[in-house]
Amino acid sequence: MIEKMISEKQKIEVIVGDITTFGGCIVNAANESLLGGSGVDGAIHWAAGPKLLEECRMLNGCRTGEAKITKGYNLKAHHVIHTVGPVYSFHKNPEILLENCYRNSLKVACENDIHEISFPAISTGVYGYPKMEAAKIAVKTVRDWLKEHEDYEIIVRFVCFGEYDYNFYQEVMNA
Repeated sequence: MIEKMISEKQKIEVIVGDITTFGGCIVNAANESLLGGSGVDGAIHWAAGPKLLEECRMLNGCRTGEAKITKGYNLKAHHVIHTVGPVYSFHKNPEILLENCYRNSLKVACENDIHEISFPAISTGVYGYPKMEAAKIAVKTVRDWLKEHEDYEIIVRFVCFGEYDYNFYQEVMNA
Protein backbone atom coordinates (compact mmCIF):
# COMPACT_ATOMS: atom_id res chain seq x y z
CA MET A 1 0.00 0.00 0.00
CA ILE A 2 1.11 3.54 -0.76
CA GLU A 3 0.07 6.38 1.55
CA LYS A 4 0.68 10.06 0.88
CA MET A 5 -0.40 12.67 3.37
CA ILE A 6 -1.51 15.76 1.49
CA SER A 7 -2.19 17.70 4.68
CA GLU A 8 -3.20 16.94 8.25
CA LYS A 9 -6.76 16.51 6.97
CA GLN A 10 -6.16 14.77 3.64
CA LYS A 11 -4.59 11.52 2.56
CA ILE A 12 -4.30 9.54 -0.70
CA GLU A 13 -3.89 5.76 -0.57
CA VAL A 14 -3.25 3.21 -3.29
CA ILE A 15 -4.09 -0.39 -2.49
CA VAL A 16 -4.75 -3.71 -4.21
CA GLY A 17 -8.14 -5.10 -3.29
CA ASP A 18 -11.79 -5.72 -3.99
CA ILE A 19 -13.57 -2.35 -4.03
CA THR A 20 -16.83 -3.97 -2.92
CA THR A 21 -15.29 -4.69 0.50
CA PHE A 22 -14.40 -1.09 1.40
CA GLY A 23 -16.38 1.17 3.73
CA GLY A 24 -17.19 4.86 3.51
CA CYS A 25 -18.15 5.51 -0.09
CA ILE A 26 -17.10 3.58 -3.18
CA VAL A 27 -17.18 4.81 -6.76
CA ASN A 28 -18.79 2.70 -9.44
CA ALA A 29 -17.37 2.84 -12.96
CA ALA A 30 -20.87 2.65 -14.41
CA ASN A 31 -22.42 2.76 -17.85
CA GLU A 32 -24.86 5.50 -18.86
CA SER A 33 -27.93 3.46 -17.91
CA LEU A 34 -26.69 2.92 -14.31
CA LEU A 35 -28.44 -0.45 -14.46
CA GLY A 36 -25.40 -2.67 -14.02
CA GLY A 37 -22.91 -4.07 -16.44
CA SER A 38 -19.64 -5.97 -16.43
CA GLY A 39 -16.44 -5.54 -14.45
CA VAL A 40 -16.56 -3.24 -11.41
CA ASP A 41 -20.12 -2.19 -12.25
CA GLY A 42 -21.41 -5.76 -12.22
CA ALA A 43 -19.48 -6.63 -9.05
CA ILE A 44 -20.87 -3.62 -7.17
CA HIS A 45 -24.44 -4.30 -8.27
CA TRP A 46 -24.13 -7.98 -7.32
CA ALA A 47 -22.63 -7.23 -3.89
CA ALA A 48 -25.08 -4.41 -3.11
CA GLY A 49 -28.15 -6.47 -3.94
CA PRO A 50 -31.36 -5.71 -5.87
CA LYS A 51 -32.24 -2.50 -4.00
CA LEU A 52 -29.30 -0.74 -5.66
CA LEU A 53 -30.77 -1.50 -9.08
CA GLU A 54 -34.17 -0.23 -7.91
CA GLU A 55 -32.67 3.08 -6.80
CA CYS A 56 -30.56 3.39 -9.95
CA ARG A 57 -33.68 3.01 -12.09
CA MET A 58 -35.04 6.17 -10.47
CA LEU A 59 -31.93 8.22 -11.41
CA ASN A 60 -32.70 8.21 -15.17
CA GLY A 61 -29.13 7.35 -16.14
CA CYS A 62 -25.99 9.44 -16.05
CA ARG A 63 -24.02 11.23 -18.76
CA THR A 64 -20.34 10.55 -19.37
CA GLY A 65 -18.18 12.50 -16.92
CA GLU A 66 -21.03 13.14 -14.49
CA ALA A 67 -21.70 11.48 -11.12
CA LYS A 68 -24.76 10.46 -9.09
CA ILE A 69 -25.06 8.97 -5.60
CA THR A 70 -27.05 6.10 -4.13
CA LYS A 71 -27.11 4.17 -0.88
CA GLY A 72 -24.76 1.20 -0.52
CA TYR A 73 -27.38 -1.34 0.59
CA ASN A 74 -25.62 -4.69 1.26
CA LEU A 75 -22.15 -3.19 0.78
CA LYS A 76 -19.89 -2.18 3.66
CA ALA A 77 -19.89 1.27 2.01
CA HIS A 78 -22.76 3.51 3.04
CA HIS A 79 -22.88 5.16 -0.38
CA VAL A 80 -22.02 4.45 -4.01
CA ILE A 81 -21.14 7.28 -6.35
CA HIS A 82 -21.79 6.22 -9.93
CA THR A 83 -19.73 7.88 -12.63
CA VAL A 84 -19.57 7.13 -16.33
CA GLY A 85 -16.11 7.13 -17.82
CA PRO A 86 -15.32 7.76 -21.47
CA VAL A 87 -14.86 5.04 -24.06
CA TYR A 88 -11.29 5.85 -25.10
CA SER A 89 -11.64 5.16 -28.83
CA PHE A 90 -15.09 6.76 -29.13
CA HIS A 91 -15.27 10.02 -27.18
CA LYS A 92 -13.61 13.24 -28.26
CA ASN A 93 -11.34 14.64 -25.53
CA PRO A 94 -11.54 11.51 -23.34
CA GLU A 95 -9.00 13.03 -20.93
CA ILE A 96 -11.38 15.86 -20.04
CA LEU A 97 -14.26 13.43 -19.53
CA LEU A 98 -12.12 11.16 -17.33
CA GLU A 99 -10.97 14.15 -15.28
CA ASN A 100 -14.62 15.13 -14.86
CA CYS A 101 -15.42 11.66 -13.49
CA TYR A 102 -12.97 12.13 -10.61
CA ARG A 103 -13.77 15.81 -10.04
CA ASN A 104 -17.55 15.30 -10.08
CA SER A 105 -17.34 12.24 -7.83
CA LEU A 106 -15.35 14.25 -5.27
CA LYS A 107 -17.84 17.11 -5.58
CA VAL A 108 -20.74 14.74 -4.86
CA ALA A 109 -18.82 13.27 -1.92
CA CYS A 110 -18.24 16.73 -0.46
CA GLU A 111 -21.88 17.74 -0.97
CA ASN A 112 -22.92 14.61 0.96
CA ASP A 113 -20.41 15.04 3.82
CA ILE A 114 -18.43 11.93 2.82
CA HIS A 115 -14.89 11.75 4.18
CA GLU A 116 -13.69 8.43 2.77
CA ILE A 117 -13.94 7.56 -0.94
CA SER A 118 -12.53 4.64 -2.91
CA PHE A 119 -12.08 4.80 -6.67
CA PRO A 120 -11.54 1.98 -9.16
CA ALA A 121 -9.42 2.58 -12.27
CA ILE A 122 -12.25 4.24 -14.23
CA SER A 123 -12.51 3.44 -17.97
CA THR A 124 -9.45 1.12 -18.05
CA GLY A 125 -11.40 -2.11 -18.56
CA VAL A 126 -13.76 -2.62 -21.47
CA TYR A 127 -13.75 1.15 -22.17
CA GLY A 128 -10.10 0.77 -23.24
CA TYR A 129 -8.44 3.77 -21.61
CA PRO A 130 -4.63 3.24 -21.46
CA LYS A 131 -3.84 2.38 -17.85
CA MET A 132 -0.81 4.65 -17.32
CA GLU A 133 -2.52 7.63 -18.92
CA ALA A 134 -5.66 7.01 -16.81
CA ALA A 135 -3.60 6.72 -13.60
CA LYS A 136 -1.87 10.04 -14.33
CA ILE A 137 -5.21 11.78 -14.89
CA ALA A 138 -6.74 10.21 -11.77
CA VAL A 139 -3.89 11.17 -9.44
CA LYS A 140 -3.45 14.68 -10.86
CA THR A 141 -7.18 15.42 -10.73
CA VAL A 142 -7.49 14.20 -7.14
CA ARG A 143 -4.41 16.14 -6.02
CA ASP A 144 -5.70 19.31 -7.70
CA TRP A 145 -9.15 18.89 -6.11
CA LEU A 146 -7.61 18.37 -2.67
CA LYS A 147 -5.55 21.56 -3.05
CA GLU A 148 -8.68 23.48 -4.06
CA HIS A 149 -10.51 22.08 -1.01
CA GLU A 150 -7.66 22.05 1.50
CA ASP A 151 -9.98 22.40 4.51
CA TYR A 152 -12.07 19.36 3.58
CA GLU A 153 -11.07 16.28 5.58
CA ILE A 154 -11.00 13.21 3.34
CA ILE A 155 -9.19 9.96 2.60
CA VAL A 156 -9.09 9.23 -1.14
CA ARG A 157 -8.26 5.67 -2.03
CA PHE A 158 -7.38 4.21 -5.42
CA VAL A 159 -8.33 0.53 -5.25
CA CYS A 160 -6.48 -1.49 -7.86
CA PHE A 161 -7.84 -4.82 -9.02
CA GLY A 162 -4.36 -6.37 -9.17
CA GLU A 163 -0.63 -5.74 -8.97
CA TYR A 164 -0.50 -4.78 -12.65
CA ASP A 165 -2.77 -1.75 -12.10
CA TYR A 166 -1.14 -1.00 -8.75
CA ASN A 167 2.26 -0.62 -10.45
CA PHE A 168 0.93 2.20 -12.65
CA TYR A 169 -0.43 4.12 -9.64
CA GLN A 170 2.77 3.46 -7.69
CA GLU A 171 4.84 4.97 -10.49
CA VAL A 172 2.58 8.02 -10.79
CA MET A 173 2.36 8.60 -7.02
CA ASN A 174 6.15 8.40 -6.65
CA ALA A 175 6.92 10.68 -9.61
